[in-house]
Amino acid sequence: MKKLVAACTFAVAAPLLAHDFWIEPTSFRPEVGSLVGLGLRVGQGFRGDPVPLMPDKVVKFVTASPAGSETRVDGVPGRDPAGRARITEPGYVIVGYRSSPSNLELPADKFEAYLKEEGLEKVSEARARRGESEKPSKEIYSRCAKTLLDAGAAGTVGFDRALGLRLELVAEKSPKKVAAPGPMPVRLLYEGKPLAGALVFALNRDEPEKRLSARTDGAGRVRFDLPRNGAWLVKAVHMIPAPAQSGADWESLWASLTFEVP
Repeated sequence: MKKLVAACTFAVAAPLLAHDFWIEPTSFRPEVGSLVGLGLRVGQGFRGDPVPLMPDKVVKFVTASPAGSETRVDGVPGRDPAGRARITEPGYVIVGYRSSPSNLELPADKFEAYLKEEGLEKVSEARARRGESEKPSKEIYSRCAKTLLDAGAAGTVGFDRALGLRLELVAEKSPKKVAAPGPMPVRLLYEGKPLAGALVFALNRDEPEKRLSARTDGAGRVRFDLPRNGAWLVKAVHMIPAPAQSGADWESLWASLTFEVP
């Protein structure tokens, strides 16, 4: 339990050092009737620590069935995996998680490095115009994570379903049809609309150092030519001015999508 509490604190307090956040299921292809564990992870390079369930941080944690019906994911506070779900029918099941905002303050140099790393040059340019490049930043951030499960290895449709997360990555091709090496199109939505010009990354769990990157086009789309099979993490960040009542300068939204190319 001490390890989980430490991981929880780490996830909230140090996103710059280990800022990727994703859902890691116990199986991407669970059997029908099985109970699948849905771990929340925070880390970097597709290597992470468990984040136990914190009910006060959960805005949404659901599974969407092949038919589209949503069911709340159950979990025990402080435990890993953060959630568990019973697989009741074959086909693609999408799991979605959205957190409430957390606060973060960073010194200027670390904030500027973070902006550069995540492709948020427009924010850096806005700070420069205001003479704020040397100013520490106050930020609020929240997480929007998804994973795609192929229940009973029977998925054919539904992999491209959007769950209404504030920032959301949507697979536009069934991972089973990627036939790596092959193309995988993904779309990025912000508040339900395509987000253009955002930098998106794709990492394979076995070779995370060989990450792929591309910016979304005018329709919010990117296409990654995935070089191999296995588990993949796709991620993106979007930053906007923070609401005045938040007391922060900026608000960032982090989206991730995990899936497996069999």
